[in-house]
Amino acid sequence: MPRLNILPQRLPAGVADRIGRRVGSLGVTANMISLFGLAGNAFAAYLVTREALLWAGIVYLIFSALDFVDGAVARATNTASPFGAVFDAVLDRTAEALLLAACAWYFADRGEQVQVVVAYCALFGSVAVSYMRARAEVMGLTMREGIFRRQERVVLLGVGLVFSGLTVVIWPLAILSNLTALQRFWLIAKGLRGLDRESPDERPG
Repeated sequence: MPRLNILPQRLPAGVADRIGRRVGSLGVTANMISLFGLAGNAFAAYLVTREALLWAGIVYLIFSALDFVDGAVARATNTASPFGAVFDAVLDRTAEALLLAACAWYFADRGEQVQVVVAYCALFGSVAVSYMRARAEVMGLTMREGIFRRQERVVLLGVGLVFSGLTVVIWPLAILSNLTALQRFWLIAKGLRGLDRESPDERPG
């Protein structure tokens, strides 16, 4: 199945290598960048609860962009590791959960109960998308596909915050993230059926 990714997973190789070498030469590690990104996103979540949506969106987009940098630094400095990948993924999920929980808080404070439910649906969808990828990798499948992965969710939410359109963007965010989770579930089922056909005697108990 052809990939339907809207935004790239990584920076172009040449750009990533230059950034990785430059930042790595300063003694900054990939894990430090990941932690810095989480701190920035936590601050953005706080700004949402204070109804400072413009600044929340700006901070969120800037610090979420560090997700491109930490991987570039790890590769350029030859410090990429399974632990680093898991550490980065956990912090990314935490950052996104904080933002969406803050959005639910924002709507609840304004008495917009329907939007609160939608925000939690978006939170569920974002977690489900990541969980499907994790389960696929446990089963030995590669899972990069998705019509609405973290990159797309970050951009949509960030733009919605900057332009005071949070009430509008929370709907497509919830719908598309959950559709992406279903898409990945279907791809996992399809991939596992293919593995079963290749090795019918090695099915898990």
